[in-house]
This record gives sequence, C-alpha cells and structure tokens, in this order.
Amino acid sequence: MPKSEAALTIRLPARIDWWQGAIMMSLIAILVAFILYPVLRVLWVSLSDEKGDLTLIHFVNFFRRPLFREAFVNTLLSGLLVVFFGSLMAVPLAYCSARYEFRGKILLQTLATLPLVIPPFVGAVALQLILGRSGMVNLLLMRYFDVSFPFMEGLSGVVLVQTLHYFPFIMLNTAVSLANIDPSLEEMAQNMGCHGWRLFRRITLPLMLPGFMAGSLLTFIRVIDDLGTPLMLNYKILLAPQAYLRITTVGIDDVDGYAICVVLVVFSLLSLYAARKYLSLADYATAHRGVVVLKPIRGIRRAFVLGFIGIVLGLSLLPHIGIFLLSFSKIWSFSVLPTSYTLDNYTEILFRAPHFVKNTLLYTLLAAGLDVLMGAAIAFLLLRSRLPGRNFLDAIATLPLAIPGVVLAVGYLRVFHGWDFPGAGGPLTSHWMILVIAYTMRRLPYTVRACYAALQQVHLSLEESAQNLGANRMKTFLKITLPLITGGVVAGGLIAFVTSCVELSATIMLVPKVEMGPISYGIYVYMQSALGRGAGAALGVVAILLVSAGTYLTHRVFGGRAGSAFRI
Repeated sequence: MPKSEAALTIRLPARIDWWQGAIMMSLIAILVAFILYPVLRVLWVSLSDEKGDLTLIHFVNFFRRPLFREAFVNTLLSGLLVVFFGSLMAVPLAYCSARYEFRGKILLQTLATLPLVIPPFVGAVALQLILGRSGMVNLLLMRYFDVSFPFMEGLSGVVLVQTLHYFPFIMLNTAVSLANIDPSLEEMAQNMGCHGWRLFRRITLPLMLPGFMAGSLLTFIRVIDDLGTPLMLNYKILLAPQAYLRITTVGIDDVDGYAICVVLVVFSLLSLYAARKYLSLADYATAHRGVVVLKPIRGIRRAFVLGFIGIVLGLSLLPHIGIFLLSFSKIWSFSVLPTSYTLDNYTEILFRAPHFVKNTLLYTLLAAGLDVLMGAAIAFLLLRSRLPGRNFLDAIATLPLAIPGVVLAVGYLRVFHGWDFPGAGGPLTSHWMILVIAYTMRRLPYTVRACYAALQQVHLSLEESAQNLGANRMKTFLKITLPLITGGVVAGGLIAFVTSCVELSATIMLVPKVEMGPISYGIYVYMQSALGRGAGAALGVVAILLVSAGTYLTHRVFGGRAGSAFRI
C-alpha cells in the first residue's frame, strides 16, 4: 500500500469520529433539553416538598383521595378492557387474513385499517350521534321496541370508542406474526392428532405472541394517553383528564397534577417492562420459515367467517359514517338522520376560519422535516458508529413511546413558561413553535425506527467500496447511502406527519391562542357548542383526508413494511 493511502486510512477514522461525536453530542443535547429534562422536572416536582427535600407525601395523598383512586382504577381497567375487546375483534380478523384465501380479502385488509384514519376524539362525537342516548340506534329502538341501551354512558362509552379505534394495532401486529410462523410446526402437530382449538392454543398462539403482545402494548399505552375521547364524552374520572384539569384549572404549580403525570409514566413503563419480561421467558424463533399455503373456505365456515368480518367492519366504520353525515348537516338533534343539509360547515372552516387547516400543515410539515433529519442522523449513528453513548441516545429517542402527551405538555409548561423565545415577545409557550417541538419529540421514535430499518438493508460494503474509490464520507452518504434509504426516510416523515395531524393530548395544553390552533384543537373548540358541531365534523373530515393521504403514500413508499414502524 502506498504511503499516502496508508496515511489516509489512518487519518480518516479520526476525522469521521470527530464529526460523528459532534453530531451525537448535539442530538443528545437537543433530546435532553426537550424530552428528558421536562420529564425529570415533572418527576422532581412530584417528589419534592416546598423546601426542596425529597418526599413521597404527594403520592400518599394521591392514593388517599377517592377521586384519584377511582381515576387510577378506571385508567387501568379501561386499558385492559380495550385490549381484551380489541383482541376479540383483531385476532380472528388477523387469522382469517393470514391463513384463509377468499374473495374480498384485499377489501378486508383495507377496511380493517380505516379506523386508524379517523381520530378517536372525532369518532367519539360520531358515535354519540349513532349510539348515544338520543342517537340513531336508540331512537329506532324506542320507536319500534320501546327500549334503549346506554352504549355511550360513562366509562363504557370511552371503552367502546377506543376499542373500535385501536383494535387494528393488535390485528396488524398479530397478522405479521402469523405470517412469519413456520407452517411445518403446525403440520407436525396435526400429524400427531392436534387439531382445531387445541392446535391454536398449544402451537399457533404461543408462536404469534410477540406480535400480539406488541400490538396489545401499543394499544394499552395509547388508551391511557388518550385525552380527547374522555373530554369529548364528558367523562373525567381517568388519569389523563384529571392531570389536564388540575394543571389548567388550579395552575402549573399544582403538585397533584404532577403526581398524576408520574403515575401515567409508571403505567407506561411498567407495561413495557412486563411485556418484554413475559416475552423473554420463552424462545419464539424458528429455525427456518416455510411457505404458508392459504386455505380456501367454503360452505358454512365461509358464511360464518364473512359474517363475523362484516359485523366487525360494520361496527368499526360507524364513526366514519356519522362524522361524514354530521359534516353536511344543518340540524341533527333527536332525529335518526339530519333533518337538513348544508355546505356552510365547509365554508366556515375553509374560508371564514382557514387558520386551523393552515396551521396544521405548517406545524406537521415542519415537525416531519425535523423528525426526518434527526431520525436519519440517529439511525446512522446507531448502525454506522462505535461511539460510546449510542445506547443512551437510543434510549432517549425511544422514550416518547412511553411518555403520554399530557406528561410532556406539563413538562414543557413547567420548563419553558419562563423562557423568553427570540421574536415571540414572551416565553416559548406563547409561540406556535412549542407545538412544532412537541410534535417533533412525540413522533421521533417512528422516524428513527423507519430510518433504522431502511439503513439496516444497506450493506456496509457498498459504502466502503465508494470510499475505496476515493469518495469522502459526505459524498458517499449523498451518492450511495441516501438514495438507498430514501424510501425509509420518506416513510418515516409521512408517519410523523400522519400522527401529528390528529395529536390532541399535547396540543390542547400547549396551544397559546385559538388562532394558533391546528385541526385537532379546532375540532375540540367547535364540538363544545351544539351549533358548531357541523363545522367540527367538517374539520374532522379534513383530518381524515390528510391522514388517509399520508397513510396511502406511506404504504406506496414503504410497501408492506410500513406497519413495522408502529411496532414496539
């Protein structure tokens, strides 16, 4: 090797390490400032007294108060019930999708993901009109049978809305696990006389547990984080609404609000730990993966399967029907259908108050762009560097998965309320950039995961070959690495955009003014008045269209791997 080449070989890693170290330290500083530090401030306030000494008295008082104890039990119960009822809907759908061949299967897979398109708090309003005390179904029952059912009353209404919205998370993750099971294992069990329910319980169910647990865990965390649905249904005896009410009514110095936030975080972290601990007790890997032969279904079994699918999809699509009708209604009260229709609701949101849509596009596109830059950089450092501190960077970047939006918002109010932001004429919390920062941090794990998955598929030898031919590190990244991971980068940005469009938990606490509010906040404001529900529904339809477009593009760009970005 010539002397000049040997010198280059020695000097290049040092220069690369220096740049990588600088980038990693910058990323760690940003994530500590906007994720870790706000959460630690919430924790510190809940664990300290007026003199600044450590104490557990606030948590003792939390469990002494009947209201908080009831909210604690209801939160745990709602999460478990949504996972349970969601599993009853999701697992059979996943099994039918992964194991049977029948006409309309593609339609099933498409319609089963539509509940994720409509925001849960929008679905809550729509279901009130259909299943509420004076909704469509109960009015028909009273008219013909003189009976009514409290579908949407209290905690049961919250659980119903959340079940219909979140069950696709369980279905998608379970279907992936079922597709990855080696069919020879089930064939051997059948040859030994194991069939039907016993085969499913002893062989199939244990092998699909990783996907099922991932979907159930994601559902549970989303449920306890959901603030909009309980508020829309006027049910406040849950931890997230209690934290919101304490901070917004009593003030940011209310210690009880911080104690509730810490309990929410503990809920999420314990569920993560429990799921991973449970899955670590057994080995779910198979030596090889065979080809799954889809079974045709006929006769009574076909009628039963299609009937079950029709019932589940019919229920899950009720919110879409209700919100669409409400968006065109002028009057819809105590009647089966709207008594008159109008386009004024769309005129209101697109011409008289267009700032909700404009703000959403501005905030979410900025957040998605920042997430792409940070996610790609973090994924690159995790896979292509050997710097110390990579695990710490990975842990902070993943932390928002377990941090409810209410908790992060409370932390921002505590930390940045007194920090003057250049050009805002006041603290950072009075500027719309606080929403962009919140969306960026909340959705960062999704872009990191998407970019990480894309970069894993780029073999290191491709980059080494370019460098051996004289390309420097930057040119190699721009000419070789970036084009190969573009699909994952774009998909990560689209996922961040889609999920930020309907973010309400953090938004409702951080919006400085109504004029700065995005679509999710506009829906909440309009829905507080019976006269504004039509305009709120029209905003809901716009949100559905934005999320649908983003979801479609994500699948076009990322293909069948798009769902992997939502897995834990």
